[in-house]
Amino acid sequence: MISFPIKNILTVMSLVMMSMCTTGPRRAAVQAWSTPLLGRKQTGVVLTRLWTSTSTTTDAASTTSTTAILGTPATSFDDGQRPFQITTPIYYVNDKPHIGHAYTSVACDVLARFMRLSGRQVFFLSGTDEHGQKVQQSAETKGVSPQAFVDEVSTNFVDLLDLLQISNDDFVRTTQVQHQAAVQHLWQTLVEKDQIYLGQYEGWYSVRDECFYTESELVDGKAPTGADVEWVAKEESYFFKLSEYEDKLLEFYDQNPEFMAPVARTNEVKAFVSGGLRDLSVSRTSFSWGVPVPETKLSAQAQEDHVMYVWIDALTNYLSALGYPGKSRDGNNGDESTATSNYDTFWPAALHVVGKDILRFHAVYWPALLMAADLPLPKRLFAHGWWTKDGQKNFQIFGQCH
Repeated sequence: MISFPIKNILTVMSLVMMSMCTTGPRRAAVQAWSTPLLGRKQTGVVLTRLWTSTSTTTDAASTTSTTAILGTPATSFDDGQRPFQITTPIYYVNDKPHIGHAYTSVACDVLARFMRLSGRQVFFLSGTDEHGQKVQQSAETKGVSPQAFVDEVSTNFVDLLDLLQISNDDFVRTTQVQHQAAVQHLWQTLVEKDQIYLGQYEGWYSVRDECFYTESELVDGKAPTGADVEWVAKEESYFFKLSEYEDKLLEFYDQNPEFMAPVARTNEVKAFVSGGLRDLSVSRTSFSWGVPVPETKLSAQAQEDHVMYVWIDALTNYLSALGYPGKSRDGNNGDESTATSNYDTFWPAALHVVGKDILRFHAVYWPALLMAADLPLPKRLFAHGWWTKDGQKNFQIFGQCH
């Protein structure tokens, strides 16, 4: 038996159909179909907003008139007016795209289109996460270089978005020069603020999850996600002072109760942080496919073969695509541009949409890193569930999406 959030999928489909409707009969058909899903009041509000944003021609004068839509209803985390950055997670390129990637992309696309129709300035970002031990191993298995491997697989994700007619404004790749420069700038900022130090890491690590786990988190010798773990024996590593942000994070969650959704995710994250945070290993020397640690005041203490922990690299994409710390990027091809940076316009992001399996990185590590660098925090984080089969996470229920 296949179990998945059918109401969420149908709601997304309903909104997509509504955004495409331009004629009376088609609007009436969609309204009749969507009202049981969204409720009469919500359907009416959304349809009215979408319809009134459409240009109409009068028969008498044969002139065109457009009803201006200026913003969306304000909430505790969004004033309904400011520029709106919405992001998918950047998708990991160790394999081909699947139904989960399509699900997240379509959901974000619906929101981006609705915000544009409402008169909001929108920056809709997607992309691919192309570094890490898992990618290096996948490339070695295939007998190609890591760069050749990610070039091929990243193209599959671009093709998926094109196939689904996703309206993303940019597609970031973590192997791009501009992105790597942004990551290294963030690293240098953290070093200057004494938030990174050199030490040695020893503990459990999951290559599949690209995540460190404590002994108490393991379930029957595996990661909580079911992934295999391996013991890393005293590897030289830089550490981020995550333990200093336990109280600051809990205070932030209490002051911003709608930062995370749904509510169950907030409770989960609070429990994790309240259990105590350890400093986070943020570099590796056992593999080479990653962003090199830049030269800093700490460099003389360390070996020269450190690459950054993949999640510092990956999370920074939300900044680098906006031009942090300098030049912006020009369109979906990711070419460098001398245009004005979008960072001041769109950051902090209005909404990060992620799967629940990467909630910890976005709800704990990412806010702590931004706090440490004195950068604004995103306004909202939504962690959706998984497609499952017989209670197990399964993204290949309907075959690969490619």
